[in-house]
Amino acid sequence: MYKDSNYQSEMIEKIKAKRELMINSANKFGFTSEKTIQYSQELDELINHYQRVIGQTPNSNEEIKFAFKHMTMIWPKVLI
Repeated sequence: MYKDSNYQSEMIEKIKAKRELMINSANKFGFTSEKTIQYSQELDELINHYQRVIGQTPNSNEEIKFAFKHMTMIWPKVLI
C-alpha cells in the first residue's frame, strides 16, 4: 500500500499545501499565532508520517529531499 508512488505523491502535495497555509498564516497573523502553530504542528505530523512511510520504501528519498530543501530556502525569506 505505502509503496505506491501515487500515495507518496499525494502525501508530498499535502505537505506542500500545509506548508503554504502555515507560511500565509505566519505572514498574516504572526509566527506565534494559534493558527500558525496549529498549521506547524499539522505539518510536522504530515512530515513525520511521510518519513515513516519512506522508511518502508527504497529509493524514494529524492523527492522529499527536494521538498525539504525548498522549504528551508523559503523560511529565511519569510523571516525577513
